[in-house]
Amino acid sequence: MIGALNLGWLPRAIILGLLAFAIFGPLANLALWAFAEAWFFPNKLPSQWGFRFWEVVFRPTGRAMEALSVSIWIALLTVAVSLAVSIPAGLALARGRLPWRALIMLAFLLPQAFPSLPVYINVARIFYQFGLNGTVAGVVLVHTLHGLVFAVWITTAAFASVDKELEQAARNLGASGLRTFFTVTLPLAAPGIVASAIFVFLESLDEFTGSYFVGAPEIQTLPLTMFLASMGGNYQISSITALILLVPSIGFMLIVERFLKADVMAKMGN
Repeated sequence: MIGALNLGWLPRAIILGLLAFAIFGPLANLALWAFAEAWFFPNKLPSQWGFRFWEVVFRPTGRAMEALSVSIWIALLTVAVSLAVSIPAGLALARGRLPWRALIMLAFLLPQAFPSLPVYINVARIFYQFGLNGTVAGVVLVHTLHGLVFAVWITTAAFASVDKELEQAARNLGASGLRTFFTVTLPLAAPGIVASAIFVFLESLDEFTGSYFVGAPEIQTLPLTMFLASMGGNYQISSITALILLVPSIGFMLIVERFLKADVMAKMGN
């Protein structure tokens, strides 16, 4: 009985070990390939280490840095377009008495409800007729399609979490509706809006399928560069590129954790 009690931790340890392997195993493999200059089968570890491929990625004439700048520019434009739609939409959905409000909220989830491959193939065909294929505008529109899922839902929750009594107090003191919005409502909802902007930025920065069908080959984003490197067997370049994409994702998610409080999350979908 004592031995059985002492081994009670073993199943939990095994489960935690498997979870850690599933999460950190791919990351460890990326790190190995990022610093491997020579790694051939059946060697368990690289036979030669170095930074030669890092120099290839970060050299001024390298395609990776150019692709990164393009990705950041597209992500910033996507955030701007998404917020231009989500702020008025979120305010209306949170405060307005809209008919079919629940269906409107669900409509913004539709881009996630269907397989992306056939959707983007048809989007590319339609964009081709309007001359949007191979343009930054076309890629931004595709990224915005997915970004609105985060932007509208989080922004709606942010506006819904604002205390209406504070707005009423400002109106009682003589502030107009517009001034109340810019001095009370918007600042209080700002943390949620910033969090939604970060989610949209990261979604755009990592988006591949839409960028491939709508933007390639004229528009080369960092995920496209990573895909082409991996398809060409250059696992070092693709691993370094993946690590570059990982850094802003981790950093921004830590920031989001500070902005999205429990009271805001509780308003989602209400």
